[in-house]
Amino acid sequence: MGGGCYGTFYTRQLLAAEARGKVTFDELWVVDQDPHCQYTRDVGIAGHHRLVVGEWDEFLDEWLSTQALAPAPRAARPPDMLVPSPLMPHVLYHWLLRRARTRWPGRLVETRPLAAGPRTPYDAGAPDGARYVSHADWTCPVHCIEPATCPVTRAPRTWDMAATYRDWAAKLGALCVDYHCAHQVFGVGMIAVPDILDGDRRVAEAGNRTDDVAILVGTHSCCHGAAQLLHLGAGEGLILRPPELSFSLP
Repeated sequence: MGGGCYGTFYTRQLLAAEARGKVTFDELWVVDQDPHCQYTRDVGIAGHHRLVVGEWDEFLDEWLSTQALAPAPRAARPPDMLVPSPLMPHVLYHWLLRRARTRWPGRLVETRPLAAGPRTPYDAGAPDGARYVSHADWTCPVHCIEPATCPVTRAPRTWDMAATYRDWAAKLGALCVDYHCAHQVFGVGMIAVPDILDGDRRVAEAGNRTDDVAILVGTHSCCHGAAQLLHLGAGEGLILRPPELSFSLP
């Protein structure tokens, strides 16, 4: 996601890993609204890696809807993966929010403020209601693989953001839907598409109740994350209505 400095760096890392036999993939898409972004200038479009020109939200609506309808991958075949950018908006939360509003058109579906964070060393709110949290109060290398021993403190990594989110949600009395961006190869973190779709399924199941529902949605690595609070007001149960799609994939 993104053809700027981070997307260009991750693309180079993946191509280098492929060249050394550490990873294989059918296609690599870089999604950016600028057809002349840094990726096209510094790496170039060739072979099985290409630029998808468009807004991130529109791309996710089309791509993930297509993924949801696709047959499950064979057991020996890894799923498609999403590589987020560290400084992007909380796009998976925005996708879940749009999906919920499509399901329940007559129901209150909104973002509620997170007045209190998980009390991590870094914890800051954003105007859109997101909270950005981190167990680190230092600058981490962009290609950190999050080993058991922290490369900055050179001490055991005793924290885990997934556990932090679960505890945070319990204190809020909310369901926790969290997406773990896990290191895969050469410092590139990824989120598996089946995990993304499973989060949407869990929101749908929770919203099938008729009372108010609060869902803490987080996207995180072991050390850093973004979180927002999805509120589903009391209303009718699940209504499935396919979204209107107009974005074209390669």
